[in-house]
Amino acid sequence: MLIEALSSAILGLALAWTAYSRMSHRLPARALVLPTGIAGALSGAFVMNTALDAGNLLTILLGSVIVSVASLSLLLRPAGRLRRRSATA
Repeated sequence: MLIEALSSAILGLALAWTAYSRMSHRLPARALVLPTGIAGALSGAFVMNTALDAGNLLTILLGSVIVSVASLSLLLRPAGRLRRRSATA
């Protein structure tokens, strides 16, 4: 269980670091992105471990990647400016 948690945390940190380095203009501060990736990976590992009852390590890591990417995607900002039209126009 400790190896699963540690590997999930490292995997979440790597995903968050990669996302921040590639899309830093669309993400908030690094101090928010890195812990979000780690927390998403750990919660994904917990859900998969609970659902599969200590199943295969690869499936647990797959679940941690899915939840980590989903939580990081919630931090993304729109690429361009939103053009709002006034109600009277």
